[in-house]
Amino acid sequence: MSTDINRSWQMSGFGLSRLKPAEGKMPEPGPRDLRVRIKAVSLNYKDRMIVDGVLIPDLAFPFVPTSDAVGEVVAVGSEVSRFSIGQRVLGQVIADWPDGDAPPVLHKHTLGSSLPGMLSDYVLFHEDAAVMAPASLSDAEASTLPIAALTAWFALVEATKPIPGETVLIQGTGGVSLFALRFAAAFGLRAIVTSSSDEKLERARELGAWQVINYRTQPAWDEARVS
Repeated sequence: MSTDINRSWQMSGFGLSRLKPAEGKMPEPGPRDLRVRIKAVSLNYKDRMIVDGVLIPDLAFPFVPTSDAVGEVVAVGSEVSRFSIGQRVLGQVIADWPDGDAPPVLHKHTLGSSLPGMLSDYVLFHEDAAVMAPASLSDAEASTLPIAALTAWFALVEATKPIPGETVLIQGTGGVSLFALRFAAAFGLRAIVTSSSDEKLERARELGAWQVINYRTQPAWDEARVS
């Protein structure tokens, strides 16, 4: 296969039936860009909402969806100083928000929505919108960090300051909730987890939940007594 071809999954319209394989040109990095070979992609519920036309009904086609991925740097622009070929990186989903206050328009430069997504063999990251992937995590594990982990981290650490012994309520057992549970355990917080599945609640206990509540068997879950 030609090395000038970049394979991807593209939407030609809304619905999973309109998401199909496609081929395009290999992306060429600008002076401060990284060309990254994607190794693993993580799916979020918002990706399905985009494919279904729920989240961005005026999306322009063709479009490559998904926002969370990890990959290997295979080429760098002439002015890149933070990364080198062979390093493993994650893309920053909101590419123009590295730290501090949010930009005036939050989703102007967002992977998988206003910017092309990650379902391609090769993608471009600006060097200021990429971070090193943790060496302790596999490709699949690292690919889950950009949205779910950062959302949970912001809620527990940036928006407030965790104090050991405090109680925190975590609703559900989705990706953000599970990261929040692990962070809560690491900070010594007492996590109460809700779910409609006893099996998931048992797993939550194994992951460090202090108390669990099945809101289906206890509809008035906010009145449940915990000790």
